Amino acid sequence: MTVSVETHDLSITFGAGPHALKVLPGVSISVKPGECFGLVGESGSGKSTVLRCISMLTDFWQGDIRIDGKSVRDMPLIERCRTLQMVFQDPYGSLHPRQSVRTVLSEPLRIHKLDNHDERMRTALTDVGLPLDFLDRFPHQLSGGQRQRVAIARALILEPSLLLLDEPTSALDVSVQAEILNLLQRLREKRGFTYILVTHDLAVVDHMCDRFAVMLRGEITEVLPREAIPTNQATHPYARQLIGASLEYEGQH
Repeated sequence: MTVSVETHDLSITFGAGPHALKVLPGVSISVKPGECFGLVGESGSGKSTVLRCISMLTDFWQGDIRIDGKSVRDMPLIERCRTLQMVFQDPYGSLHPRQSVRTVLSEPLRIHKLDNHDERMRTALTDVGLPLDFLDRFPHQLSGGQRQRVAIARALILEPSLLLLDEPTSALDVSVQAEILNLLQRLREKRGFTYILVTHDLAVVDHMCDRFAVMLRGEITEVLPREAIPTNQATHPYARQLIGASLEYEGQH
């Protein structure tokens, strides 16, 4: 089942008093069911903060966030975890070094009281292209790409409708990045996920996304279709500059 995602006037402030810093001044986006929606912009533009608000990893935001019309604040924790999962940027930091892959995958199944653990774990590993004997391996025995595949399997195992992807390939070697992106593409086609993808790489957006929003200092400057990238159809000066720089870089490589 695919879901829609809407944020309306989403804002968050860190700190208090004269030193308070408003990171998101009021972000409104609308993501269609089954869409891959990108958030792009330079470091510190608020992309990952938006994901953390949607997932309620950060919960002191103002505004409104709805999944299929239901406020995330009204969703019980168990329902929210079954509906959305997040894949983090760092495959080295997101897995516990002393937990085997079997433990990593079985923990969410145990918490959510799901049955058929072995079958679900096998399906999750197979879906991300890893052999079943990896269940008894530990993170230090895996490459960066394999760790990220395990992290994706962990996100998939509860069969969510929405995946939040926070720069899922930026910590990986270039040769592995394409493998992970193609894997995510195949999974979306097979399972019909809704994706929100944070990246600073417009080549990733061009490969994965239907539409994308360009962020600058916490604000959305423009929302564009993927087709706007090759001919740089952006109208906002910063968005034009960002796409132009990316096209120039791609042209040199």
